[in-house]
Amino acid sequence: MTTTPDIVRPPRELVEGLAAIGSATAAGELSRLGIRDPFMKGPVAWNKGKAIAGPALTLQFMPKREDLYGDSEYQDPERQLHRHVLYHTQPGDVVVVDARGDMASGVFGEMMLTYFKGRGGVGVIIDGCIRDYPNVKKLDLGLWLRGVTPNFHTQTNIVPFAVNGPIACGNVLVMPGDIIVADDDGAVVVPVALAPQLLARASEHAEWEDFARLRLSQGGDLRKYYPLSEEARPEYEAWRKAQGL
Repeated sequence: MTTTPDIVRPPRELVEGLAAIGSATAAGELSRLGIRDPFMKGPVAWNKGKAIAGPALTLQFMPKREDLYGDSEYQDPERQLHRHVLYHTQPGDVVVVDARGDMASGVFGEMMLTYFKGRGGVGVIIDGCIRDYPNVKKLDLGLWLRGVTPNFHTQTNIVPFAVNGPIACGNVLVMPGDIIVADDDGAVVVPVALAPQLLARASEHAEWEDFARLRLSQGGDLRKYYPLSEEARPEYEAWRKAQGL
């Protein structure tokens, strides 16, 4: 069991820009940039209405093997690697956990997540479960989970194994420091190197969608306005000018 150094965090303005575009636009534009499927399948929104973006702190679980992992964890709490990922928390961070889709072990509970929020963390993405949900939901964190359980994190068949290394969450590779964009549609992984290009494309996409949404609400032709056709482009450019864009 090993830990790794802290993550490299992207510029805050880049993260804030991605938060505004949402997971659906991020996923669609990433596919056009060559990332075929950045959507983490399995974890779903448990705090509806939350929309976040932030750099990923990563935690990997592995199957429990008794000769390597016994009861000493609770004699020495510093052996609990799920604590160590939270020690890295800075404002705006997101914790992403490969819990192997396990539905019996609660990765974090109320006390751990109270600490995480107090440090400025904004959300957790877990391919698995948390515990203490009746109290955790009062924290008003972004929560993308497979489910909840009353069991603690090593009570059954998995153990925390590594912090801030590459993980697979929801069958998607997540590198520490990747930007997570998550809302009620789900959670998407944005590679940092593609984030500026994604933001530029998504901003343009959002503008023409605003125009198209207006025209469609007025009874406009779907074939003309969505996606935006060349026939509609002069009208769109005139609208942009009138909006001061």
